[in-house]
Amino acid sequence: MDWPKDADERLRHEVHDVLHAVVAAGGAIGWPSPPDRATTDRWLDRVLARVRVGDAAFVVARVDGVVRATAVWQRDPAKVFEHCAELGKVTAHPAARGLGLGRVVVAAIVDHARSAGLEVLYLGVRGNNLGAIGLYEDLGFREWGRLPNSIAVGDERFDSVRMHLPLGYPPQVALHGSKPGGNGSSPARRTP
Repeated sequence: MDWPKDADERLRHEVHDVLHAVVAAGGAIGWPSPPDRATTDRWLDRVLARVRVGDAAFVVARVDGVVRATAVWQRDPAKVFEHCAELGKVTAHPAARGLGLGRVVVAAIVDHARSAGLEVLYLGVRGNNLGAIGLYEDLGFREWGRLPNSIAVGDERFDSVRMHLPLGYPPQVALHGSKPGGNGSSPARRTP
């Protein structure tokens, strides 16, 4: 596995090949149709710029020296959520399916996020992607919400399943959850 911070021509080509092939095979990674090279280059440049300032991490897994899987975490930009990051672009090239690369890159990115001091990883996955949901559950992620039929692929609609993984909290952090009191609290609304 490699953790690139910059992209040369070879990395750009190989990452594009994986992302394009995954979408062409029906993978739900944010593009409704296979992205062209300029699109994946722009995405990679944005991610690597965030990697260089510590707001993201990008991992690639290689098979026979060629990138065949990817994953990224990106820190939430809102100040009150900067201890959280979104997991995304978890891919395995269709030619490398069945090698366990998805599990390898997700486990690596989870470990990296934990070592970077993040407290929570979250992700979205298409509701019909039962294999991915099972993988995430095996690695400790749990569903926290579902937005029915909100992902559009042409004229088809799929649920957006939202999942999270707590990575640990510093000992001085007080966890209040949803109990009343404290900043931002308001009394419950009464219904007539």
